[in-house]
Amino acid sequence: MAKKPDKPAKPEKSDKPEKSDKPKKSGKPPDRLSNDPRSPYYNADALEREIGVRFKGAEKTNVNEYCVSESWIRVEVGKTKDRYGNPLTIKLTGPVEAYFKDKKKEA
Repeated sequence: MAKKPDKPAKPEKSDKPEKSDKPKKSGKPPDRLSNDPRSPYYNADALEREIGVRFKGAEKTNVNEYCVSESWIRVEVGKTKDRYGNPLTIKLTGPVEAYFKDKKKEA
């Protein structure tokens, strides 16, 4: 019976730096963001900084989720809830611009 050659051992650590889950503090918000904690696009650190969304040139305050690269936003439909108690939303397409709102410094 022939023996199988031993497999080489995998290196324990690589030279590449590990990615961190925390967003970098920059002047540009994420491309896609949701305010629902169950969503994979939820980012509490980004939501702590107030984010403004302009959709078709108008400021929107009722945006639940947005994607700048795909040009859509998801907004609530009145006070209507689904059977699980979540707000009903609709997806609107058009030009989307997201930005961090600057807090005015009190003098």
